[in-house]
This record gives sequence, structure tokens and C-alpha cells, in this order.
Amino acid sequence: MISKNYKIKDDLSNIVTSCNNLFSDMSGSEIFLTGGTGFIGKWILETIKFVNESYDYDIKITILTRKSENFKNNHNDLFSHENFSFIDGNILDFTFPKKNFEYIIHAATDASAELNDKNPSLMFDTIVGGTRNMLDMAIKSKPRKFLYLSSGAVYGNQPIEMEKITEDWNGSLCCNDTKATYAEGKRAAEMLCSIYHKQHNINISIARIFALLGPYLTLGIHFAAGNFLLDALNNKKVIVSGNGLPVRSYLYSSDLMIFLFHLLLKEEKGINPYNIGSSESISIKTLAEKISNLIGNGEIEILDHNDKGWNLGRYVPDTDKFSNDFNIKRKVSLDESIIRTALWNGWKK
Repeated sequence: MISKNYKIKDDLSNIVTSCNNLFSDMSGSEIFLTGGTGFIGKWILETIKFVNESYDYDIKITILTRKSENFKNNHNDLFSHENFSFIDGNILDFTFPKKNFEYIIHAATDASAELNDKNPSLMFDTIVGGTRNMLDMAIKSKPRKFLYLSSGAVYGNQPIEMEKITEDWNGSLCCNDTKATYAEGKRAAEMLCSIYHKQHNINISIARIFALLGPYLTLGIHFAAGNFLLDALNNKKVIVSGNGLPVRSYLYSSDLMIFLFHLLLKEEKGINPYNIGSSESISIKTLAEKISNLIGNGEIEILDHNDKGWNLGRYVPDTDKFSNDFNIKRKVSLDESIIRTALWNGWKK
């Protein structure tokens, strides 16, 4: 079981070991990163910071953010790293830096349920327009690789009889339902990636990311796992607002980094989407019970309110394509993912 002395450095060391010296290919390179202040972005920064400090690879990252001052105030250890530089700007119209980048990682646009509900037009424009802007930058920069962080949402509502979604399933989105704005935006952005690959020969990898757990996960917003963790950490009854029947799966952040850096550094030229997630399914009710039993008081309550979310059924990827192509599988179990996330958030085991 996980030691109560767990530190994020343990995960970072595992990432580097599991990437089998791939990071040496990045030595001295320049990376441009959008979404660098979000959950995934922080993990990318932590990983490169650890690699630089451990191996002196001198990898530099330029991070586009709306308000770098906020990031400085909350995460000065990352903000102040000598190889990280921040530029303030909007992804839709920022001024391109006057230098080339070997790698571009486009990770911007959080899956914000509030933004999708209150301003779907802005959500769609940010996803599609922002991706186009980054691809235009790639034309000028000619990177070795452009990594686009898409979403499993591109498939729409997974049929309940479909145990796992494969990359060749065309999906079931409804283009007239604004609940699908985020998902339709991601689909359109993937099409843009395909167009730019064909017309401008940009080497692009696409990661369709599913639900995640780990340090830096924001607790208390619209993600069920984060809400359950917050309740359990406060020794409260874990509240399930819906009926608990939807099915999800959760990938831990260190596994996510291993998968993403393999896509960035090892995939052959072309454009090829991969599901990035865990194929271990669990119902929301069972997840609430598991979290409460592992780190809380063992109590849950199901309110059975009407769920207004975009996906009320299954949301579980088939990850065999990635495992077979890269010979990499998930290492961190769901129980361990929950415990490590809790320990990082101050839980006393």
C-alpha cells in the first residue's frame, strides 16, 4: 500500500524511469505549451522541471496563460523555474513568439461545465479558434511534433451496451444540443488537425483524454471524483447528487504523463488519435463508496437529483491500441490513485 510519506517526487521519478530515456531526445529543446496552468499543464511542468534538475537536459518551456500573476501567486515553485517563461495572452489572438519551437503541446480549454452551460459560444470559439491559431503558429515554427490534447467527449454518449470505446467508433453526438458544445468543439478541432496535417505536413499526435485523478486535481467543482474526495477529506458523508448509475474510469496523473510523453516523443509521423485513460470501469455510486471507505467515514448518500450533465451513461475507453503500439500499460490502480490524491491534499493516513 502507499506510504504515508508519499511525495510527488515519487511519481516524477517513476515517469522518467518508465519513459526509458525518451527525455534525452528533448535535451536543449524549446517547448510551447498552452493550458500550462491547468491540471495537466502543471504535471507537464513538474515533469520537465524534474527532468531538468535530475539530468541537466536544459529543456525550456514557454507557457501561454491569461494571467501569469495568478499562477505566480499560487505556484511560485513552478513559475520561478529558470527554464520556464510565461507570456500573458488570449489563445485566440496572442502574438506569436519570434522563435521556433521543437515541440508544441496544445492543452488549453478546461472541460468547464459552467462555461459550456452559460456561454457555449465562447467555449466553442476557444476550442476551435484557439486550435486553429496554434496550428497557424505551427506552420511558422515547424515543430518536430504538435501534440493536441483532445477528449473522450468526441465520441458523444457511449451506448450502455458498449463496454469500452475504441478509436474507430464514430460517436453519437447531437449537433443541435448545446450540452454537446465542448464535445463538438473538440471534434472540430481534431478535424482542423487533420486538415493542417494534410495541407501543411505538420506532424500531429492526438490524445483523447478521459477522466483523471492525481495531485493538482481541482476538488469541489463538477467532477464527481473531486467532489467525493472533498467530502471524504472533511470526514463528511460522501454525497452523490444523481442516482449513482453512470459509469466512469480514472487514470492517475503519472500514468497520464508516461502516455503523453510517449505520444510526443515516440509516435511515428502522421496523425493518429489514441484513447488516453483507464479501461477499469466503476459506477459513480461504487466510486463514492470506495472513496468514503478508503479515506473517509464510510458513509455515502444518494440524493437522486436529476442529472443535467452531457453524459449520463458510460464513459470508458478501450486503451488496447495505445498499449499495443507502445507496449505501455497503466501502472497505478484506482485505489492507489485515490490514496495518493488524498495524501497530496493533506489527508493523514
